[in-house]
Amino acid sequence: MNKDTIIGFVLIALVLIGFSWYNQPSQEEMEAARKQDSIATVMQQDAAKKQKAEAAARKAQAAAAAQGDTTALFYAALNGKNQPVVLKNDKVELTFNTKGGTLAKAVIKNFENLNDQMGVTLFDENTQQMNFMLAGKSENIITKDLFFTPSNVTDSTLTMTALAGNGGSIEFNYVLGKDYMLHFNMKANGLQGMFAPNYQEMSIEWTDLARQQEKGFTFENRYTSVTYKEKNGGTDYLSETSEKIDENIDEALDWVAFKNQFFSAALIAKDEFAANSLLTSIPQQKGSGYLKQFNAKLKTAFDPTGAKATEFEMYIGPNDFRLIKDVEQQSAFGKDLDLEQLVNLGWWLVRWINRWFTIYVFDWLTSWGFSMGIVLILITLLLKVITFPMVKKSYMSSAKMRVLKPKLDEATKQYDKPEDQMKKQQAMMQLYSQYGVSPLGGCLPMLIQFPIWMAMFFFVPNAIQLRRESFLWISDLSTYDPIIEWGTQIWGIGDHLSLTCILFCVANVLYSYMTMRQQRDQMVGQQAEQMKMMQWMMYLMPVMFFFMFNDYSSGLNFYYFISLFFSAAIMWTLRKTTNDEKLLAILEAKYKENKNNPQKKTSGLAARLEAMQKQAEELQKQRMNQQKR
Repeated sequence: MNKDTIIGFVLIALVLIGFSWYNQPSQEEMEAARKQDSIATVMQQDAAKKQKAEAAARKAQAAAAAQGDTTALFYAALNGKNQPVVLKNDKVELTFNTKGGTLAKAVIKNFENLNDQMGVTLFDENTQQMNFMLAGKSENIITKDLFFTPSNVTDSTLTMTALAGNGGSIEFNYVLGKDYMLHFNMKANGLQGMFAPNYQEMSIEWTDLARQQEKGFTFENRYTSVTYKEKNGGTDYLSETSEKIDENIDEALDWVAFKNQFFSAALIAKDEFAANSLLTSIPQQKGSGYLKQFNAKLKTAFDPTGAKATEFEMYIGPNDFRLIKDVEQQSAFGKDLDLEQLVNLGWWLVRWINRWFTIYVFDWLTSWGFSMGIVLILITLLLKVITFPMVKKSYMSSAKMRVLKPKLDEATKQYDKPEDQMKKQQAMMQLYSQYGVSPLGGCLPMLIQFPIWMAMFFFVPNAIQLRRESFLWISDLSTYDPIIEWGTQIWGIGDHLSLTCILFCVANVLYSYMTMRQQRDQMVGQQAEQMKMMQWMMYLMPVMFFFMFNDYSSGLNFYYFISLFFSAAIMWTLRKTTNDEKLLAILEAKYKENKNNPQKKTSGLAARLEAMQKQAEELQKQRMNQQKR
């Protein structure tokens, strides 16, 4: 490797640092968020009081209307007693309330919660509500105010009916699939006279206070968001770090999801949600037990005649890419929902690597019964085997430059003045060309590995298979592994020290030291001075990585630690097995071949660099001539 290799590493590090820094709030944003949290808490308390007051007022009005007019619309449904009704299968248990007639609680089975008990409660009636609203000519129909009568009740089917005084009704029909998909519809029977002739749209308001499901609040919060899919486009999401209130989405939507790091609830509309949906995401304070306040104000098609029901589906389950792809096949809507996009596998190239390589290899290794820690080690080994030819090419390019260093020093010793640097570069490029050495050969192959590193950066934190999996001293590979914790937050560090993060950063320092030692034997003149100036950056990067990755999952830090360990072992092995004398003899033979064939032209990257240098030298001469005039 050479200076260009280091520049490549620095660029990669800057991209990683920039990406993580971009996804982390600034000090001002954090301070504003803290202030906003206080404001939001007050606003939420005021809103809760207002909602209770409005509900009490509506109930009082309904009671007064019922006493004064027993023929009022939905007279019988305005009073009653709330009762839970449960649908369940081997995967989920869903509880519906007769007050409102909608889903009130969702428990995802076969996954441990924060109390190390089986069953993750994604939401309950205290934090989540789905309300359907119809605008009538004389009065509005609001489902959360109505009491429904359950019928057709089995483990997988349920009908909720609210009777109107004119013999009409509002009806919900629910069917729970064999996995994580809930199918349901809503229809109005015998109420067409209650709506305007051109009324064809209902309103839906869905709210949820997203629970903290994992130990690492900050890390889980990064992957918790309101996510949605545009009808004729891809998926997008509201910012995970900043507050978004009633963000207007211009396009029609196929679905909206309230997404945690590892679990999601997605509401899907057969006839899509109309444009100009309003979505809200408000971050919550650490220690509250909640991550974000979500709200979605949606509109979709409604047939007031009752001839056609408004159909919906809900995915309530884990963010598992392959599982979601399979469950999506249960959809009766016949369109590509792309629900698997709930699993963030990275940018297009990174996502392609994860989609068609990492996931399959991961599942294949897991099928052998290996623990998740061993799977990470084996994936690292496999990636090192795949990239070994590129790594070897990179190392050999650096080794060639190392054995040529004495000749480079001799060929360029007369160009020590600052104004002679262009001539020095030309002399070096000419010598490299004569010996058949590419000065960027040590950099380009390493850059090819960058998408693989980034693929693992996205894959590991989103792999639900690592959740609650232990390995060695690590109790949960999906979150940090503290060796010490304290009660207060320290800016940039948090409230703990993660052992795998420390190991990763220490390994990074040692690996940087090894690479810099290797560089010293191949740098010439000013390059050697530049190398000394860059050393502090190479040591500073691991320190910056510590502040970035201390909150990250121990699985990701462990992968990077093992990857650096194997990289150092490969570098050490190549250094021990490379015979510098034989390599120099090969280069001398190449030099003689090129010398005996003077008509052979420089080609490839070396030729382009040489041409650029000549062009720059010509421009410099022209400027000097103009100054003399």
